[in-house]
Amino acid sequence: MLVFQDVPTGYLLFEDIADDRTYTTWKTLVDKRLAALGTEVLSLVSDQAKALIGLAEKGLGCLSMPDFFHCMYDLGKSYSLALARKLRQAQKALKTAEDALAKHPGLPPAAPNDSGAQAAVEASRAEVQRWEEVRSAYRHHLETLSLSLHPFTLVDATAQTSEQVASHLHAEVQAIEALAERHQLPARQGAMKKVRKQLPGLAALVDFWWEGVSRDLDHAAISPMWRRWARESLLPLVYWEHQVAHTRCARRKAKIRQALEAAHVAFGHHALTQCLPPQALKGVARVGYRPGKDLSARLLSRGGPKWIPCSVTSQSAGIAKTQVQGVDRCAQLRWSRCGWHDTGLSIFQTDVSRSL
Repeated sequence: MLVFQDVPTGYLLFEDIADDRTYTTWKTLVDKRLAALGTEVLSLVSDQAKALIGLAEKGLGCLSMPDFFHCMYDLGKSYSLALARKLRQAQKALKTAEDALAKHPGLPPAAPNDSGAQAAVEASRAEVQRWEEVRSAYRHHLETLSLSLHPFTLVDATAQTSEQVASHLHAEVQAIEALAERHQLPARQGAMKKVRKQLPGLAALVDFWWEGVSRDLDHAAISPMWRRWARESLLPLVYWEHQVAHTRCARRKAKIRQALEAAHVAFGHHALTQCLPPQALKGVARVGYRPGKDLSARLLSRGGPKWIPCSVTSQSAGIAKTQVQGVDRCAQLRWSRCGWHDTGLSIFQTDVSRSL
């Protein structure tokens, strides 16, 4: 089964049954569908099969990116089952020790049988606690790995490069390997090698995303000062709000919400934000933004796709046109999604009381 889908919208460009899943088959089907839609592909996310890498790099001339799901799956397959097995064994041993202790309720505490049974219970409890802590540390590394793949840092919303993100990803993978070795879990060298091979491709998302932002800002025709404000103050706010709305895991959502709150504070304190007239900021009554006519920055609904960052599955990007009362100039920007979010953004520049 060959599936070519737009992930954010769920739009299925095509699906076909073919025994031959080579580059030629993919290229023929994709070219036919793209020609019918009158569109092109910016990036393609896949499971990194050779035919799909070739389709991206040679056939479509776009960025080929690994799917983060497969990276996390390989990590989980490497150690999750082994950790769960160790914890189950420790819990079973604790139950056995507790049952043995319960068989001697009448013995005094100093009796040899009771003393040995009590020691066995304590040792088993310590072993259960140990493996629970190992599992918690392992999950923390996986969560940190996931939270590293963003164009901004969680701590202070500083812009990140692909090189910086790749460094963070490698550090977490190395920490997982060290944790496994320290607690004598089975070595998974082949699987970890496969994971490390995917990290540069995952990190490439970040620079690709920023390239899209730069292109859109170039087309927006705004001054360097407003451009810097958009990149460093407005965009982190809009980005983290989108992430909060689309993150299901409660722990990750809480951490992203903290980043959103910090971005909101920084946005409010920025000198250019304070120069905007009150009506431009009307409706900002909580962390983040609700779409409204008078916001200085607002999320707009997705329009029809013009360029498709594909994911054998793909991600469309578009802008909905809007009319806003009382706005002197509207610079419409399309922030390229590149694996995170597809947000149409308008920066409304109104007259202010002093020159900027």
